[in-house]
Amino acid sequence: MSPSFHIPYLLPTALLALALVLKLPTFLRASRDPDVRATTLLLIWATAVLVVITPVNIERLNDLTGVPNIASPWAYSFLTAFCATGLTMIMRWREAPSVGRRRRIRRIYWIYAGVVAVLWLTFVLADVPTARVYDLDTYYAGTPWMREHILLYIAAHTVSSLVAVSMLWKWFPEVANRWLKAGVVFLQLGFASGLVFDVAKAAAIGARWSGHDWDVLSTRAAPPFALLEAALVALGFIVPQVGPALQKWVRDQREYRRLGPLWHALRNLAPAAAEARFGPWTPLDLRLLQRRQRIHDALRLLGPYVDPALYRRAHEAARCEDGVPDADGVAGALAISAAVGAYRQGGPPVAGPREPQAGVVVSGRIESIASALHRPRILEDVRRRMTSTGSAHHHG
Repeated sequence: MSPSFHIPYLLPTALLALALVLKLPTFLRASRDPDVRATTLLLIWATAVLVVITPVNIERLNDLTGVPNIASPWAYSFLTAFCATGLTMIMRWREAPSVGRRRRIRRIYWIYAGVVAVLWLTFVLADVPTARVYDLDTYYAGTPWMREHILLYIAAHTVSSLVAVSMLWKWFPEVANRWLKAGVVFLQLGFASGLVFDVAKAAAIGARWSGHDWDVLSTRAAPPFALLEAALVALGFIVPQVGPALQKWVRDQREYRRLGPLWHALRNLAPAAAEARFGPWTPLDLRLLQRRQRIHDALRLLGPYVDPALYRRAHEAARCEDGVPDADGVAGALAISAAVGAYRQGGPPVAGPREPQAGVVVSGRIESIASALHRPRILEDVRRRMTSTGSAHHHG
């Protein structure tokens, strides 16, 4: 068999291994969460199945142990554990926590643990001296005990796939969350692929019993559907958990960048007494919180230097200028820029009574002010209009 035959095994295995690595920090932080624990186990079983069934690893395991075909009970045990975990994950999603749900989940684990035990028992009882890497299922389809070994894993996998597809089909119309709905679609496609795998395997074995050679169904047609099932089912359980977190990360990243110009303008005004230094590896939500807090602190410091009259002139000029999307933000940006200059030069606070408008600018329009600072050309146009208008009024 050419090395290129192993490439299809590598891609989904790498995908699952990467997903497992990305999931481990969450598992370490929330290892007592049943959903997190089950998802991590699912990824472990799926990755283990693909690692063991890769032809080169089958040969290595046989050579390492000196036991022909020992990879078979290992792979089928991992596959059975994968099936059990998948079913219980669906139950956790569909049903609210209850004594009945917990009892059914335990029953599933016990049943599939029994299947794993029988898989090893039948393998020990079977006489399989010839190592078969690619066609074990059909080669030993008529061998006592190995026949039962093979049929047991196919039956367990078929039952779990049918039950999963049925539960997901009934549940799909009730799902409102888009990430969960996407996960259900991936799961349906994955378990359906598993059924195709089972049908191909069963057909090839049945053909052997009847004296026909349909081995190609087992050696060539079935494996891609097993790989597809592992990848799709893993995605189905990962997407609903990773999707919202990814969406929040994108939203926080957008806000973090949007606040950048305002933060850079204010960052050196007054360093905190005990400033925590966050590096690039600090979680984004903490860095965003720190950035917002520093901006608020700096704006409170600038409050006495914000000129309400300047804000009003800037607001009027921004409204008269074409292409200004947010006059409030532009006026606030110009007023704060002037306040920063006055503060750094050591000038006195703005004289006269403080007006509510200035307080609103300082504390209530951070997002719009930050967005305005991303458009320096508009700020310059409005500043120029203010200057020309002021000159006209002065000469008038």
